[in-house]
Amino acid sequence: MLQFMKRLLIGKPLDTREASHERMSNWQALAIFSSDALSSVAYGPEQIMLILAVPGLLAYGYLSNVAIAILCLLAIVTVSYVQITKANPRGGGSYAVALNNLGEWPALVAAAALFADYTLTVAVSISAGTSALVSAFPELLPYEIDLDLFILFFVLMLINLRGVRESSTFFVIPTYAFILGILSLIGTGIYQAFTGQMPIVPPESLQKQFDWGMILLLLRAFANGCSSMTGIEAISDGVTMFKAPEAKHASQTTYCMAGLLAIMFSGISFLIMHYHILPMENVTALSGIAELTFGKTWFYYYIQITTTMILYLAANTSFNGLPPLLSILARDGYMPRYLGFRGDRLSFSNGIILLSIGAGLLIYIYEGKTENLISLYAIGVFLSFTIAQIGMVIHWNKVQDAYWRVRAFVNGLGAFATGIVVIIIGVSKFFYGAWVVLVFIPIMIFIFKKIKGHYNDMAEQLHLPEELLNPVCPTEIVTRKNIVIVPISSPTSVVAHTLQYAKSISDEVVAVHIATDETSANRVRAKWKNWNPGVELITVYSPFRLVTQPLIEFIDSFSRERGKDKYVTVLIPEFETKKIWHRLLHDQTGLILRQRLILSENVIVSTIPFHLQK
Repeated sequence: MLQFMKRLLIGKPLDTREASHERMSNWQALAIFSSDALSSVAYGPEQIMLILAVPGLLAYGYLSNVAIAILCLLAIVTVSYVQITKANPRGGGSYAVALNNLGEWPALVAAAALFADYTLTVAVSISAGTSALVSAFPELLPYEIDLDLFILFFVLMLINLRGVRESSTFFVIPTYAFILGILSLIGTGIYQAFTGQMPIVPPESLQKQFDWGMILLLLRAFANGCSSMTGIEAISDGVTMFKAPEAKHASQTTYCMAGLLAIMFSGISFLIMHYHILPMENVTALSGIAELTFGKTWFYYYIQITTTMILYLAANTSFNGLPPLLSILARDGYMPRYLGFRGDRLSFSNGIILLSIGAGLLIYIYEGKTENLISLYAIGVFLSFTIAQIGMVIHWNKVQDAYWRVRAFVNGLGAFATGIVVIIIGVSKFFYGAWVVLVFIPIMIFIFKKIKGHYNDMAEQLHLPEELLNPVCPTEIVTRKNIVIVPISSPTSVVAHTLQYAKSISDEVVAVHIATDETSANRVRAKWKNWNPGVELITVYSPFRLVTQPLIEFIDSFSRERGKDKYVTVLIPEFETKKIWHRLLHDQTGLILRQRLILSENVIVSTIPFHLQK
């Protein structure tokens, strides 16, 4: 039944040889990787407006200045990340660049920062998508968090578990529908602005006041607006998912994504100023622009629905960026090895599930409020931007090809610009939530190092000595005598089945019965004597009615008495019920005993199943 449900939800397994067919073309990749960056126009310009509208509109006129600064930064980062893509065709983005050029610690900082940013991307995108939906349909407001979690676990997670091919097919239409809708909105809005009666930019949208307090406000608005640039790095993390030549196609898609983002971001920012959009509870800025441009027509609802869909799908950028990054970290020993394995559908299914759980916790903790989550946003990705650019400067200095100075200058400029942004975000948003990410990054680095240390210790202990790896001299395997212990509660067919196997692997077999009182001990002894299987029965009394602990103490004592030159094997008799629900009617003593005994040294534990037929 479970297998049937898995196949129904996720699909049939794919052969490993089909991995090459799970690659994406440019137009598919644009839909998959750009949904995060492009969808940010639904909340990025609004976040600038929300900050600048606070002090009595005296800072509103700076919206265009902040938007232009973000567009300049976007151009620098885009060119820089194209160079990263070309230099690291195997993917890994900031982490790979830092590991190859800066060393372990900067690489782990970049990995931890990306881990935080990708998880926040999912939480912010889904929350913003629901906010757009609630703006059009206010009656859904009481179900906001429920909608968030439903979309996360029952739509995005399941679709991504089904594999790259199916997820790209699912996401292409909504992404291009959103692009068409936003470009139509911007085009219509600009046409109305230049042909209408009202000023292109009303005088009240140009008011400005400048002092030290205004500088801090502008820096915070800039920091919030930089959330529009998250997702730029996703393509460099997932280069291996493109069709060959991977680096060339990834670079082309990056330029296309950045161009669309620049047009849409500047257009929405212009329309916010033109309509002098102000904060409204449960109504997004984009919803206000669409209503003022088209009225409550079908195209207004088209904009809201496609915006909701693209924001939900924007989370998919993380599903295509973080799991491959986790697989690289797992390959290098900094994350659990199972995160590096592909699932039935050739996707990194364990990484997808981990990301879903992390994002779900953020949505629940911050009650699905975009403004609460946005305060944590962007610092992680800009920190990884900075580390990547510094690493690329060192890379070009090592390579020194024909244009290395120009490329090093571009990456150096990028490092300087994004480094300044990290400081701005860290200072301006520290008390608004950025401290959480700044604490999270060291914790993640500590976890990375601990995992790496464990794998190193394990490899050292499992490694065969060099003297044994000599094909000329065959290794002599020393044999030891095996003593078998069979715990029993009463003589049954299950016990008989287990003893039969026990005698086949050892001549020395003992049965152990834990008795809670003299009456039950005598009853079992009498039945054992009548049965007479030719195996010694040892009775251990437990006056406090415990079973597992006295048995473990007996086995440990028995093992010590026999010494390290003998194996002690514990065979646990266990019957397997025909139906799954029958298991609920029986205790799990055998399972608990096995889990505790495997921690004992020099003790081998095995379960001998006896399958019931009814």
